[in-house]
Amino acid sequence: MTRRPISALWLVLAASLWMTLVGNGALWQRLTELNLLAGSRGLAFGAALWLAIWALLAALLGLFAWRPTLKPTLVLLLFSTALARHFMASYGTLIDPGMLVNAMQTDWREAGALLNWQLLAGVLVLAALPAWLIWRQPVAYGGLQRQLWRNPAFSLAALLALAALVLAMFQPLASASRNNKDLRYLVNPVSSVVSVARLAARPFQHEAGPLQPLGEDAQLALASPTGSAARPRLLLLVLGETARSDHFGLNGYARPTTPALEREQVLSFRNAWSCGTSTAESLPCMFSHLPREEYLRRNGNYETLLDVLQRAGLAVLWLDNQSGCKGVCDRVPNGATDTTAASKLCSGGECLDGAMLEQLDARLAALDPARRARGTVVVLHQMGSHGPAYAHRSPASAKRFLPECTSNALQDCDPEQLRNAYDNSIAYTDQFLGEAIAWLRRNPTGTDNALMYVSDHGESLGENNLYLHGMPYAIAPDVQKHVPWITWLSPGFAQAAALSDSCLRGRADARVSHDDYFHSVLGLMDVSTHIYRIAQDAYAPCRQDANWAGRLPRQAAARQHAVPSGG
Repeated sequence: MTRRPISALWLVLAASLWMTLVGNGALWQRLTELNLLAGSRGLAFGAALWLAIWALLAALLGLFAWRPTLKPTLVLLLFSTALARHFMASYGTLIDPGMLVNAMQTDWREAGALLNWQLLAGVLVLAALPAWLIWRQPVAYGGLQRQLWRNPAFSLAALLALAALVLAMFQPLASASRNNKDLRYLVNPVSSVVSVARLAARPFQHEAGPLQPLGEDAQLALASPTGSAARPRLLLLVLGETARSDHFGLNGYARPTTPALEREQVLSFRNAWSCGTSTAESLPCMFSHLPREEYLRRNGNYETLLDVLQRAGLAVLWLDNQSGCKGVCDRVPNGATDTTAASKLCSGGECLDGAMLEQLDARLAALDPARRARGTVVVLHQMGSHGPAYAHRSPASAKRFLPECTSNALQDCDPEQLRNAYDNSIAYTDQFLGEAIAWLRRNPTGTDNALMYVSDHGESLGENNLYLHGMPYAIAPDVQKHVPWITWLSPGFAQAAALSDSCLRGRADARVSHDDYFHSVLGLMDVSTHIYRIAQDAYAPCRQDANWAGRLPRQAAARQHAVPSGG
């Protein structure tokens, strides 16, 4: 049976209506929670908003109502609508540029952990089926001359309707959007389209071009505080993943999630904050010399902390058990865990974090011995507590809290079982950090050793119906930004760095952030450069070496606040 062709613009109206109807459940739920749809005025506001979304989508799609572009655009938006609907409804995810960056940088292991029958069913019913029907439907486009005036006229008419609807509901709309900034990210699929456009504009905003060098004057101090020859230092930087500060027992959490760290009597900054709510945001930011606000408005891109450490003559190594270093480690020796290694910690194409320690000695042996003689900085990038498959982030031996949620459909999990699974992942991080400290104690010899653990961001575990992470920073809950910052110093390292243990413990509640990460590492490794800011070194207030400031380059003392931001 031959199908009767329909007008391209009628197809635009029908597809826009479908996406408006099926894609915005999270928006209506949020408006209901805010009591904005109550009573006759609320219903009128809801109806006007629904029509406005339809008109906006129709205006957008009218620009693509041409034979080569219409069906591909509709199919793409249908799948975008279905996917966004699932993640907004299931995890409370908001679709903004940062979330799109996360999606683009997700590897197959992370993507696989998000697959479940609800996602597949939703995509099949809401996207694949209508896309198939659209693809089979004959469309009457009309002649080229007719399209040249009709398509723009259609979009203009839809925009005029949108303008009239916005004016009619301007007061409640302005109040709602001003007081609840998350609403703008819930308009589906408009939020996806806007986020793609903003993401595409970023290279122009930051004037992408040659990477600007950083710390070209970087050098190491050659003497210890006592005047004797300094021993090389080994600093293990552990980058935590998705760890919440308030789920660490040594930070006051009621559950015993950190017995190994407590036995080691580590130092913990309990008031530490991230510069992003996702790995893609936080890693480049924390390894930048710029504080968060300057980093966001920079014009151009700079080398990172690792480049400065390497320029100072240190050996640098990045070992990854996650989805990459987001460009931070591109110019230093780097690698990922060998998932094919004959280890009980590796199976199914991924490894538990302990595999990094198993493979570390061989990786270090491959570094330049002349650099290692000056000092070494090793970055271990954890899988940590990456969700939603929290149960996969800990071995059976570390599962102290049972039963645990084993599903990746977190909204269907019992809240207590979800907490158990997440806390087991924290308990395994505690075990891993304890093993890392034991490794530092025994190997290698002839160095003063230290460990600094800081997580990239936190996690939502169902509070206010939010799960996972990646919310826009301005409206993200504190649990996605409040992170653990833990330090272990060998006696030799503490003495060489002239750090007072009692002073550091007295600063446990002082506010620190990822803004301080770059400068704190430079201070711990005794690297002097004019870009170092002593005010952003979290350890500097407890340094007792009277001669330490004098070992900085002269310009560093005079130009603590003259770091170029490009902003």
